Amino acid sequence: MKKELSLAFVWHFHQPNYQTQPNGIRLMPWARLHAIKEYLDMLIIIDKFPNIKLNFSLVPALIDAIEDYSKDGHDIHSKLTVTPLKELTDDDKIYILNYFFDVNYENKISKNPRYNELYLKRYNNSEVNINDFSDQDYADIMMLFNLVWFDDIWKNVYPELKTFEKKGRNYTLKDRQQLIELNRKIIRQIIPSFKKYQDAGRIEIMTSPYNHPILPILINPNDLKIPGLKNPMPDCKIALMVDVKDQLKMALEKMEATFGVKPKGIWPSEHCISQKTLDVLANMDTEWVITDESVLSNSIKKEFIRDFRGCYEDPYDLCSLYLYKTKREKEINIIFRNSVFPNLITFEYPKHDSVLCAEDLYGRIKNIYDKLENAPDKSHLLTIAMDGENCWEYYAKDGAVFLDKLYSLINNDESLKTVLISDYIKKNKKTQKPLKKVTTGSWLNQEFQLWIAEPTKNLAWKYLVETRNVLKAAEKSGEYTKEQIQAAKSEIYIAEGSDWFWWYGEPNNSGQDHIFDFMFREHLKNVYILLDKQFPEYLDMPLMAYMGKPLKNPVREITPNINGIVKDNDEWLNAGCIDIPDGPILNENKIFNRIYFGNDKDNLYLRFDTNKYFIDNKDSFKEYYSIYVYVKSFDHNVEQSSSVRTTNKADMILPILLDGYNKEIKFALTSSRKYPMQFSESVKDGLWELNWNHHIKFVQDEIYEVSIPFDDLKIQPGESFDFFIITGCSGVTEDIYPKDSALTLTRPES
Repeated sequence: MKKELSLAFVWHFHQPNYQTQPNGIRLMPWARLHAIKEYLDMLIIIDKFPNIKLNFSLVPALIDAIEDYSKDGHDIHSKLTVTPLKELTDDDKIYILNYFFDVNYENKISKNPRYNELYLKRYNNSEVNINDFSDQDYADIMMLFNLVWFDDIWKNVYPELKTFEKKGRNYTLKDRQQLIELNRKIIRQIIPSFKKYQDAGRIEIMTSPYNHPILPILINPNDLKIPGLKNPMPDCKIALMVDVKDQLKMALEKMEATFGVKPKGIWPSEHCISQKTLDVLANMDTEWVITDESVLSNSIKKEFIRDFRGCYEDPYDLCSLYLYKTKREKEINIIFRNSVFPNLITFEYPKHDSVLCAEDLYGRIKNIYDKLENAPDKSHLLTIAMDGENCWEYYAKDGAVFLDKLYSLINNDESLKTVLISDYIKKNKKTQKPLKKVTTGSWLNQEFQLWIAEPTKNLAWKYLVETRNVLKAAEKSGEYTKEQIQAAKSEIYIAEGSDWFWWYGEPNNSGQDHIFDFMFREHLKNVYILLDKQFPEYLDMPLMAYMGKPLKNPVREITPNINGIVKDNDEWLNAGCIDIPDGPILNENKIFNRIYFGNDKDNLYLRFDTNKYFIDNKDSFKEYYSIYVYVKSFDHNVEQSSSVRTTNKADMILPILLDGYNKEIKFALTSSRKYPMQFSESVKDGLWELNWNHHIKFVQDEIYEVSIPFDDLKIQPGESFDFFIITGCSGVTEDIYPKDSALTLTRPES
């Protein structure tokens, strides 16, 4: 019996709603820019390969953006690009200097002489000022930012792009306007092209809940019963099954209206799945759903063992088709993706030659084919499903070389066949394997901590649920029109999207988290405004303001090696963390990116991840920067305490500065010259006395690491203590971490 290995490529295209008002300007340009770099070229590439079929997952919120840009929609970047230079304000110029270099440096900026010149002018000057750049500089920055995002294939379609590239500098307003219009021309082709290829049977289109929410969390995270995630929201109950159904119903209706066919398959946001999620999907007549191999592994209690290259010893179970029956006897097929291949494509292959990487992936596919030779079934399905947007800018030619070679190898191999998932299911119904239980999980095994169960994320969820409850009461009151309620629901549904929670808190950092924070809170505020209610004052306060508080508290004891070196096996993984937000304009003066803290039985440990740009560009610190650590022991034998002795530069004094402390540790922060650390103890009359008899250790290298013995602090086993950190320049307080209240730790019992 000749074996068949079918390949299901699934490329997921997803961007959140970057508007804060319906029909308003978008605050981020990523939907527009990815539209000219991936969406169409990843589709039309199959014209070269008659045997290749592909599956695409399109999020409805992204379809909305594509439709908006196809008309006259703008984001801040595109609007500034077509604005006459004389109309640019100082704030506009600050924005351009901050955000118009946000593209891969190696593949895009460095290869364009003028763009690279402007980049170096912007980032090699520690005292950069908007007046350092001419009007023509701003025109060229905007033009080149937009130009380098165009995929190379469009240069042969639109000769103007080659003309602009050859021109290199001195771009006019007409040039910039023409470039944005070319952008729109490409975007206008996306939806008709996807429908054309779908109708021709070359692709299948699936979708996700409308605004990409995490369905198991909306249903009820406290029901997930996941190890390490018990009661992730102890003070806030999330139970939004109505919203889950609405987001799915709206998505299916949008896709059917846009492409003429109701999607048969659903890509659950972030592959997050649970049995209750499957119940909802099956009741809505969803034919199939796709999720990660880790869910299958946990569901059938089988570990997929791999060799040293990551190749499966036995790929049979992963390459099978599964059928799940709900309690109501509804059926839904489940496809489980290979999780190794997405990681290779996203993280490993961009570092190497694209042709060799394509050959490597093809070899791994053939390896799976060979290992299925003695399997009991004739037909098998290998699913390669992943984000289709974010990795390609790190590849040569935006991934075209890699995909060309990979598809060519598969296209010419008679033992392999690419398939549309619905076609495969229809043809292989007799091979379906029953799956009686499906464990809750995501693409990150059973973990959901990327979206919940972390202080800042949980605060965002609390804000959302409180706002949703206000809307629920308003709907129940009968005092509002259907249009008002629906408009308010739309704002809630946007705020339920996964992206806001992904960027809040640990561990992800977009570099623009403050913008995501602003958009999230604006959507919640819009609910109150639509209901003619005053929104709570806390929605005016950025959740980023809570960055001074620990975004993560210590998980367990740590004993890092104090050497100033960052290692792959991070010794600080279980430490607490304070994330330092970017400033409102330029970021060069941010001294630290993060502060970590933790302890074992003998020492308090601190780690400061310094902003290398700040360190290297301050001429060995023209002014004297210091780190102060103030500690207050609760030892009853310690009677003395003294006031903080840095000078406050503002009239308002934070309460934390009014308290008394027992110990002060002061470190100099320098780029070259080494200064001794100063350890002081409180003595009577509120004074401080230097103590040179200590064993405090600190090292400044890639990072700044400190080890402070509890014995030096006179903190006994089982005793708690408070501490906080000040950064200062020449004895003047610059920043305080945290601002509201000191951190509290306890020395473990011996």
